[in-house]
Amino acid sequence: MKLLLTAFLFSSLICYSQNARVQGTVIENYGATFEVPKLDIPLNTADTFKVLFDLSAAPDDPEQLSAYINTVARFLNMHVAAGKDRSQLEVAAVFHGNASYSLLKNQYYKEKFGVDNPNLGLIQALQAADVDIILCGQSAGSRNLGDSRRIPGVQMALSTMTAMIQLQQEGYTIINFN
Repeated sequence: MKLLLTAFLFSSLICYSQNARVQGTVIENYGATFEVPKLDIPLNTADTFKVLFDLSAAPDDPEQLSAYINTVARFLNMHVAAGKDRSQLEVAAVFHGNASYSLLKNQYYKEKFGVDNPNLGLIQALQAADVDIILCGQSAGSRNLGDSRRIPGVQMALSTMTAMIQLQQEGYTIINFN
């Protein structure tokens, strides 16, 4: 019985350690990932990844951190943890549709939704890590997201379509989970 219990505890510990989330070093406190011990498709550590995240959806609950924005942090954290040099990751995130509200300063987010902006710290951490945070000008216009209402440092594009075209022409690859 003792041997069976020991075997069970050991196997449980192994399963837990394989499923434990790892906090990132690029975007701390956000974008936790899982270690993948064996890769059948090895990570290319030689080339630069130029990535464009297309963010249009927002959680139904305005108090909830956006999993889509958190994915940008996960991308950075997991690739650096797996051996990619941070200088080889060029990242832009284009916000449009309901995701645009995530870029509101806290007072305006609270005015609209009655709660603090749960994405504020994450967006600021992404900006500090040199992620280009880009807002669709058409979404900004239709949602009253003028310059004074937005988080500082948000870049404005004529439209999402314009930003996507131009960034793709610069070699960025789109990642869209919406």
